[in-house]
Amino acid sequence: MIGRRGAGKNGDRGSGGGGGGGGLAARLRHPPGGRDARIMLFAQLLDRTGTGVWGASCVLFFTFVAGLDGRRLGLLLGAAGVAGIAGSPLAGHLAARFRVRTLLIGCHLLRLAAIGALLVFTRFQVLLLLVAVTSLGDRAAKMLEMLFATRAAGEQRGTYQALSRSVANAGYALGAGLAAIGLAVGTREAYQVLILANGLSFVLAAALVWRTGEQRDEGGIEGGSGAGEAVAGAADPGKAVAEGPDAVKAGGLGEPGRAGLANPWRDRGYLRFVLLDIPLCLDDSILGVGLPLWLIEHTDAPHAVVPAFLIINTVLVVVLQMTVSARVGRPRQAAGAARLYGLTLLGCCLLLAFTPEHGAWAATLVLLAAAVLVTAAELLRSVSSWELAVSLAPPEARASYLGVAGMSQSIQKSAGPMLLTGAVMVAGPAGWLVLGAAVAGVSVAQRHFALRRLDALPGPDTRGSGEVAGAGPAASTAATGRGAASVS
Repeated sequence: MIGRRGAGKNGDRGSGGGGGGGGLAARLRHPPGGRDARIMLFAQLLDRTGTGVWGASCVLFFTFVAGLDGRRLGLLLGAAGVAGIAGSPLAGHLAARFRVRTLLIGCHLLRLAAIGALLVFTRFQVLLLLVAVTSLGDRAAKMLEMLFATRAAGEQRGTYQALSRSVANAGYALGAGLAAIGLAVGTREAYQVLILANGLSFVLAAALVWRTGEQRDEGGIEGGSGAGEAVAGAADPGKAVAEGPDAVKAGGLGEPGRAGLANPWRDRGYLRFVLLDIPLCLDDSILGVGLPLWLIEHTDAPHAVVPAFLIINTVLVVVLQMTVSARVGRPRQAAGAARLYGLTLLGCCLLLAFTPEHGAWAATLVLLAAAVLVTAAELLRSVSSWELAVSLAPPEARASYLGVAGMSQSIQKSAGPMLLTGAVMVAGPAGWLVLGAAVAGVSVAQRHFALRRLDALPGPDTRGSGEVAGAGPAASTAATGRGAASVS
């Protein structure tokens, strides 16, 4: 179904990449992408509310209802993390061939079936399969939502991403609050009600997605259509000639009728971006694992401070995400934000390394300051990683590229906690210093390689000083001596 492109939606797309006027409430009423974007944001709110309910109760459910010990619980959660890694590239691969709207509805229904099965099955082997499927569907859904945003919001995708993150954090907080009611009751039936609440969120989210229209790419080709990609190639014969056989060797899929499409798995420059992006997502593990464990094991700060980390994070993201996104609306600004992310996380690690072991008040203040810095890093990462993942990908193969880019967060979620508990915590303060310095170094490298790749790409927002103004893709290929798929 071709997306509806009325005057209102075109007006929303604008030319700016950043903020737009009005506060958060006003932007939610009139988001980039118009009606479809507004519906999708509401669907995300319901989805994340259900996820918040389940996230706050799943460990206790598996412990007290399913009867799992610590070893099997760790294996269960590890399996979920590993399965999630495959979700993004799989969704990107399918989105290049099928409609994003249909795939997203399928992800919601898949998670509904998996989470509903928990009401019936409690055998460990079955639980492994169910949590793996749930995690796979979760990461795939998030990647498809990202692709929807790039198509619906256009150049204002940064503003849409800010709205999306604000809505998501509000949903998580609401879900956690609802879960607290069920956890206070603590009976088996109460846990079952929480599972049903999560399932209901998937049903409602799928129904809302059904009401949206399929979005077009910025070039005007409807997503998820092999024919559309063929039309794109026919519409730009110069590009087809420029990329031709070399494109197939460097990054093309090598499939009949798809020679002009780039393959992210053969694009070394893009894979390097994804690889460097993995440590630039460590703020998530530091907030959820590093700060609580460091407080408990190395300070005299009261354990009641731990929930304050999440409260600070949620409030600051909801309040400041739009402001940060308004300042990082272009690819080059995103590259600069990546470097600033590393410096901010370095500051957080320095605070943790020098947190007083004795003295509850002093330790509490330092840890709360670290929570503020790690949240600032998260705000920077959310816009820099998002914008670079889109800007560094060839538009004609954006779905598959974004699928690969989505792996960085999934890999971090699996490896990050193990890195912190198995290396950083063991090394003590020195571990935090090494981690902060390493992430800062990676952020500098990410900025360098991102700017170099942007210099080689055509377009008014990415053109380097050595590129001829107005040059098309073919001219850019000739100037750089390589096709879009092999830009590094």
